[in-house]
Amino acid sequence: MKRLLLLCIVIALAATAVAADEKTSGKQSKAQDRVQAAADVLNEIQGTPDQGIPAEVLGSAECVAVVPSMLKGGFVVGAHYGRGLASCRTPKGWSAPAFFSVKGGSFGLQIGGQAVDLVMLIMNDGGMQKLLSSQFKLGADASVAAGPVGRHAAADTDWKMRAQVLSYSRARGVFAGLELNGAVIRQDKDSTREFYGHMVTPKAALQGEIEPPPDAYPFLQTLAKWAKEASK
Repeated sequence: MKRLLLLCIVIALAATAVAADEKTSGKQSKAQDRVQAAADVLNEIQGTPDQGIPAEVLGSAECVAVVPSMLKGGFVVGAHYGRGLASCRTPKGWSAPAFFSVKGGSFGLQIGGQAVDLVMLIMNDGGMQKLLSSQFKLGADASVAAGPVGRHAAADTDWKMRAQVLSYSRARGVFAGLELNGAVIRQDKDSTREFYGHMVTPKAALQGEIEPPPDAYPFLQTLAKWAKEASK
């Protein structure tokens, strides 16, 4: 009887361990897919200069954040919720990614049942300091405005002065500035642990205190490519 009970305990523990491994693996795969999806979003948007982010705007951004909409991957949960990642400029190049979630606000990550891509540019040190925190609210803690679109920003556009964050959305092939007042940005702790294997603060990642892992390269290399093009 004791041997039978011991065998049952061992089997139960083994099953629990396998289930935990499978769950962790699945989440890790989703985090890695999100990195690649963010790179794809940048490539597709900037691949059409007349409809993308103006060079002078992207070239001036301190940080770039992308929320890729991947319904099949489960990354868009509701009309006002999405998950993404951000990277900031450092003396060594673009930083390791910080994972975050976006929730609430006067916008929808789904329009008529179709999810959209979201891009946010943090334009100055004040906005970057907010991004380094674990949570902040757009429009309250950090000023936000719809970003200009096209090969060049209009001469009379005061985008350098009027907002710490410029936001964009893309749905059904249309890319445009997007108002995001009221949206709450907070650290996605689950994705952070899944991607890095342990907790990493937004500050440590975005200020270059840790080296970007190889799995981050698809996004970082794409970001570096378009930032370099914008600075020419």
